This record gives sequence, C-alpha cells and structure tokens, in this order.
Amino acid sequence: MDTATVARFEASRNRLASLAYRLLGSAADAEDTVQDAFLRWQAADREYVEVPEAWLTKIVTNLAIDRLRSAKARHERTVGAWMPEPLLDGDPMLGPADTVEQRESVTLAVLTLMERLSPVERAVYVLREAFSYSHAEIADILGITEAASQQHAHRARRRIAAARTVAETDQAAARRIVEAFIAAASSGRTEHLVALLTDDATAVSDGFGGLADKLIRHSGPERIAAIVRAGLKPSAAKRSLAGGSPTIYAAVVNASPAMLFTLDDRVIGVAILDLRDNKIAAIHATAAPTRMARLTTAWQQRAHDTPIIESW
Repeated sequence: MDTATVARFEASRNRLASLAYRLLGSAADAEDTVQDAFLRWQAADREYVEVPEAWLTKIVTNLAIDRLRSAKARHERTVGAWMPEPLLDGDPMLGPADTVEQRESVTLAVLTLMERLSPVERAVYVLREAFSYSHAEIADILGITEAASQQHAHRARRRIAAARTVAETDQAAARRIVEAFIAAASSGRTEHLVALLTDDATAVSDGFGGLADKLIRHSGPERIAAIVRAGLKPSAAKRSLAGGSPTIYAAVVNASPAMLFTLDDRVIGVAILDLRDNKIAAIHATAAPTRMARLTTAWQQRAHDTPIIESW
C-alpha cells in the first residue's frame, strides 16, 4: 500500500479500536480485530470503496461479532464468569466521551451487562448509543432491516437500564470517593462502609492475582463491607503475595472512580467503584496480570497525583 492509503487507515485506527473495545470488552481482542481489519483494507479493491470510514466500520463490527460468537461457542465468555478489561481514563481506546451515553457505554457495569445481549444486540446498542449511527446505517452495517435494528436497540436499552448512571467522574471526584471509601473501610466500624453502598450493592473479583478458578461474587452492603474491610487490611501474607507493599492511588478507570494498586510503577490491581445515586452500587476488582498490561503502560506515561496510601 502507498503511504496515503496507510495514512487513511491510521486516521481511523483509534475510532475503530474504541468501537471494537466496546463490542468485545478486551483491549487485546480489540487490537487484534483492528489489525485484521487492516489486512482486509490492504487486500481490498479500494477503488470501489466509496466511503472508507463506513467500510472499515462495517468490517470491524462484523469481525467483532464473529469473535463474540466464536467465544460464546467455546464457552470462553460465559455470562457471569467473565470480566471486561479495565482502561485508564484518557486511553484512546475508550473513544468518544462527549455524551452521557458514550461514557456509560464503557463502564464495567454496562460492559458486563452487555454480555447478556446477543452479539447483534450488542453491536446495535454500541453503534447507536456510543457512535450515534442511524438505524438505516446500522441496518446496512449488520445486514438487517431498520425495523430489526430498532427492535434490537429497544431490547438492549431495556436490559442495560439497570446499570445506567449520570454520575460525572473526574480525577478530583474520584479522589474524594476513594478517600471516603478507604477511610470507611479502615475505620473499624462496618456501618461507615455500609453507608456508602446501595442496598442492592454487588462486588465481583477474580481473586488476588487472578488466582481464583472463577469470579468471586458477593451481594448486600453488610456482606460487602465485611469483605472489603478484611481485604484492605494489610498483612505480611498479602504483601508477600503482592511482592512488596503496594502504593494506592485514586484514578478514573472506565469512566468510574477506582483504586489503583501499584508496585515499582506497575499496576498490580484495580478496584473500580460504580456509582448510582451518589452511592457505590458495584465494585469490580481485578488483579489478573493479563488485564494489567495496558493499564500499566498508560499509568507509566502520565504524571500521578499524591497517593492515598504511600505504602500499604
């Protein structure tokens, strides 16, 4: 390919990656999908590609749908047993964040609930809510009718409504929330932590270091408060497992406040706090090394605020 042809693809790369990430919930899979689209672009008879952006969007969307269907067939993404890959605020793969719908579409609560949708419903929801495509455009991309696109969008919105939030989270807000959360967890009084949680709060974790065979789930503010208090209490055994004494920072991850656990400038774990009505409705915690690589790269490329806890 000539330089101009490559440049045309590269101009769309970040948008395509953010589309693929929303569809797949995995940065690694999104990167692979975009690379596959590049190979298709390389092999295409581009003389007949009237609108490259639309052509590439269609290719990436359908490649992602194929991946979702294949993963489901292999039981790699069983509903309730899979967690999205978290991304640090500012990562270009998070894509557009101008509207409430765009920000909500990358929260871990919404990405997790999207696993309950069919691949086509998921694609319609993402294209419509996050990228503002018309139903006519979506129908062309997916090879369905406009009426079918509207029906898929309606079903998807209904199923995802429970995870929707209008909370605005910037770095300052994230720090206030994380500080309050850690203070309550360290107070020795469970009721302080319970007061920060919604009545239907949930927590999910892949186990420290991703060692659990399956996701660990808890529900109810009292149960979660007890687990969090125990989990955030430092011990020699926990430090040994972590490889040292982590530093805890506040951050914005997937449009939500989060605690980042770092060691030697590497992110070794993250706990994301999903908010609803100014309370914590869900906690998503992961320390699996495969989910920390992109977070660590983004973390190392930016300046950091003062840590909440210097040495845990």
